[in-house]
Amino acid sequence: MVAAAAAVGGFLFGYDTAVINGTVDALRDTFHLNPVALGLVVSAALLGCAVGAWFAGPLADRLGRVRVMVIAAALFLVSAIGSGLAFSAVDLTFWRVIGGFGVGAASVIAPAYIAEVSPAHMRGRLGSLQQLAIVTGIFVALLVDYLLADAAGGAMQPMPWGGAAWRWMFASAAVPAVIYAVLALQIPESPRYLVRRGRLAEARAVIKRLIGGDVEKRITDIKRTVAGTQEKVKLGVLKGPRLGLLPIVWVGILLSVFQQFVGINVIFYYSSTLWASVGFSESNSLLITVITSVTNIVTTLIAIALVDKIGRRPLLLIGAAGMVLTLGVMAWCFSTATQTVGPTGEALTTLSPAVGKVALVAANLYVVAFGMSWGPVVWVLLGEMFNNRIRATALAVAAAAQWIANWLISTTFPALASIGLTFAYGLYALFALLAFFFVLKSVRETKGRELESM
Repeated sequence: MVAAAAAVGGFLFGYDTAVINGTVDALRDTFHLNPVALGLVVSAALLGCAVGAWFAGPLADRLGRVRVMVIAAALFLVSAIGSGLAFSAVDLTFWRVIGGFGVGAASVIAPAYIAEVSPAHMRGRLGSLQQLAIVTGIFVALLVDYLLADAAGGAMQPMPWGGAAWRWMFASAAVPAVIYAVLALQIPESPRYLVRRGRLAEARAVIKRLIGGDVEKRITDIKRTVAGTQEKVKLGVLKGPRLGLLPIVWVGILLSVFQQFVGINVIFYYSSTLWASVGFSESNSLLITVITSVTNIVTTLIAIALVDKIGRRPLLLIGAAGMVLTLGVMAWCFSTATQTVGPTGEALTTLSPAVGKVALVAANLYVVAFGMSWGPVVWVLLGEMFNNRIRATALAVAAAAQWIANWLISTTFPALASIGLTFAYGLYALFALLAFFFVLKSVRETKGRELESM
């Protein structure tokens, strides 16, 4: 329950990144945005996330994990209200960036906190709760989008009580923000933070309650391994022989980048628009996206069941291979598409009914491959793979790299799609193939190891 409460930060992450899905077409038409501007508005929060992630780890060493969780919730609440009341694309972008600060902070604190309060033999399962919360947040956001759009008759249409449906989609994020703040105030502080601050009695109580084992030995180990940790992001502590950084830091950065470069968030940011472009109605497109997010939740449960049994590395290899195959099929499907011009001059991509079904199945199998592997396992590894001395800084750098990669993929997809969806999905398949060989060569297994032995 303690790990689940911390993982609600992941719910905010998922909710924020997916709630935009149902608003994309409405934002384009309301603010008269071209594809490049639309991509920037959709992905604006991600730049805020990178900044929030960069400072979250060191800030948590200074203020404590729980306080940073509360700050993240407050930022998210302000963003939800501001986005719902936005009067232009510029101020909407500002509010989305503010929310990004909170989401980025939560994305770092949750896996770090869960790793620090979990017994080694079940740390993988508990760490996977972060991804379960993310995909649940995605599902709830898409479901809310669907219900609001359905009730109003479209995202641009007014709700019965006033205000366009897309505004209420953004404003609905205020609810999980308040829940996160309340839950964060109910959980104990991380024993690692307490030992660092000399609050040994409190640390003993938390270790005895949550982790067990030889409490005094664990206190001693933590004292030894937190020596020299930094409260500011100082890259000097990460210096090493590989292009200026320690090899383990590069492993964290590349895991983060590959997790995004396989294109997973394109499915959740743009899928409603994508399925509409191949012949589905707006309502059915949103419903398909909701079904896809349910698939993501189910496959994350598979990862939770397997991660402490077969290990992190095998899951990453299986997932990468699955994504290569499914992305390749999607690239082939869209290579058979015909291009037409819609009634208002917009370009339409049309698949034959049979190929459209194949594309739909491939997209969902792709989500299965990602959801059982790279989704949860990368967060588990980032929370546990660094030693205690560099964890705050290394996790901040890796998470910031992840958000920047996410921003790059989200911003460039409209432009890539204008070249052709075959090219876009073929490129993501290539990155999945590179990710496979990267894991094979450079990622080491961490299953069952104590944090102090990393």
